[in-house]
Amino acid sequence: MTPAARLDAAITILDRILSGAPAEQALTAWARGSRFAGSKDRAAIRDHVFDVLRRKRSCAHLGGGETGRALILGLLRQDEQDPAAFFTGEGHAPAPLTEAEASFAPPDMSETIALDCPDWIAPMLRASLGDAFPPVMQALRQRAPVFLRANTARITREGAIEALRAAGIETIAHSLAPTALEITANPRALRQSRPYLDGLVELQDAASQAVIAALPDMAGRKVLDYCAGGGGKALALAALDAQVTAHDAHPQRMSDLPARADRARARITLTDAPRGQFDLVLIDVPCSGSGAWRRSPAGKWTLTPQQLDRLRNSQARILDTVAPLVTPGGWLAYATCSLLDAENYEQSTEFLNRHDNFQPVKTHRFTPLDGGDGFFLALLQRDRPK
Repeated sequence: MTPAARLDAAITILDRILSGAPAEQALTAWARGSRFAGSKDRAAIRDHVFDVLRRKRSCAHLGGGETGRALILGLLRQDEQDPAAFFTGEGHAPAPLTEAEASFAPPDMSETIALDCPDWIAPMLRASLGDAFPPVMQALRQRAPVFLRANTARITREGAIEALRAAGIETIAHSLAPTALEITANPRALRQSRPYLDGLVELQDAASQAVIAALPDMAGRKVLDYCAGGGGKALALAALDAQVTAHDAHPQRMSDLPARADRARARITLTDAPRGQFDLVLIDVPCSGSGAWRRSPAGKWTLTPQQLDRLRNSQARILDTVAPLVTPGGWLAYATCSLLDAENYEQSTEFLNRHDNFQPVKTHRFTPLDGGDGFFLALLQRDRPK
């Protein structure tokens, strides 16, 4: 496919997304109906689509509208490329520019448009981030790095770097966590590489790994990952020799976890009804996902104030539900991939006000300026009997 044909495909996919299709579903549907497209074509088209979704407001502003065609026009203008060089109508290229498109002169951008931030949530993010608001929002407009976790139960981080290099994948150690690696070359070769297939490394954001690194030593102790999802944190805890039980309110989200655990040679027990008490209960709760908007940019535009209220209510319910599962003297680790104080500090403080038998131990907040996703951790400890 030519570069122009790839842009035309991205326009088609974006129109499907704008009509309500989830981004991954729209990409998959297009690929299945376009067998002529090679892997490099699909990767390039995916990059175009996600670049637009990260910068949807500014692309719409520069392109003069919210259609797939206008958004791609805006993306090209933002990247200082001449749309007329691609919109030629030749072969599978987009149709030539209309006179209105060619002469369109966008007005000045407001700060929130330039930062690709929804207006309604900007005051909350500004209050939560302070002076970091502009640079964090700028970072969320860019592609996220690809991070790996070295499975230190089986290999050192340095050994993982060498094993990946032998497979043609270049990585560097990242400072956020002692297990974190950032891929610097050939990331698309990872899933077929021997280190990945043998469970020596796992895909996991560096900030997510930093959350695990900030927890107390759980070697040989009972841990419950209550909102396990795909199981990345459960696997990381198992690699540290914790006795891990994984749970999720939607068990199908854990469907790949047994295979991942086998590959990593990790022991993880799955349950739909946790019983007894645990030395540590980790809850990476459903949240706005604002810290991960560069990976899941559609969420930036679909989140509403009503949804945020429902998420906060859910977070409070989960906190109250798991509190009795923490053994006296044990820890409750509350985590989100949110940048909002309303989901982070305020939520953990409100829990402590409701449960006077828990005490704060420490909090950590990571933003994309640290290299990984935005993440928050509040570590709380349950009182021992007097």
